[in-house]
Amino acid sequence: MGLKIAIQGIKGSNHHQVALDYFGADIELVECLSFHQLVDELLEGRADKGIMALENSIAGSIIPNYALVDDNGLHIIGEHYLNIHHHLMVLKGQSVNDIEEVRSHPMALLQCREYLKTKPHIKMVEDVDTAETAKQIKKHNLKGIAAIAPSVAAELYDLNIVASDIQTIKNNSTRFIIVKTKNKEIAKTEINKASVRFKTDHKRGSLAAILNVMSDCNLNLTKIQSLPIIETPWKYAFFVDVTFQGYDNFEKAKSLLNIMSEDFKVLGEYKNGRL
Repeated sequence: MGLKIAIQGIKGSNHHQVALDYFGADIELVECLSFHQLVDELLEGRADKGIMALENSIAGSIIPNYALVDDNGLHIIGEHYLNIHHHLMVLKGQSVNDIEEVRSHPMALLQCREYLKTKPHIKMVEDVDTAETAKQIKKHNLKGIAAIAPSVAAELYDLNIVASDIQTIKNNSTRFIIVKTKNKEIAKTEINKASVRFKTDHKRGSLAAILNVMSDCNLNLTKIQSLPIIETPWKYAFFVDVTFQGYDNFEKAKSLLNIMSEDFKVLGEYKNGRL
């Protein structure tokens, strides 16, 4: 068997699809019902690499996952963008009119809210995972219950798709990161994206000065996310993604940011998944 890949969710989930896209079919899937469990599988050596959703083009950042990567010393070694397609599925022989309740991951329900508003007879119930809901419908022959899940879940669990692509915004993409306990998997010549974390002094212009350094070093800032530092009220850590043409530009920026900011940390150096 190939690499052991930890995912949040089970077979038929979007994380499973990313695992197939990124690593191919020759993998052993380690199914986790939470991102905390996924991290534990990596730290305890039961999985080689993990896949974590980090941000969605509709719902925004999955903020707790930034902290999970940082607090547990994980390294981002790659990324993958997946176009998300949400489908409404039920037991064979059932129709939309038979549905009393739809269950899915909170993010999936959020992304399909406009469609579900047109079906006021259907109660929305949050569940741990999209594909897990589909699996339970089949396993327990749950009539009147629908799942919102990827099409691969309908295939795996023999369900009928009664409404396709019900996400509110059709151009719906999620960024997934590939993580492991050790950094760097590729040569410097191939690295053109990095994720870093730093803290700044609580005074005017601190963040602007750091962003100016990045610009001067020819780094293109693609994402900035702030997180409060729990033990220090009103102080924040900044998580930043940058792209660059040459690794030497990033190396120069690293040396400067290490001096200018507090607790500077490289979370990962990898290939830009959008190229």
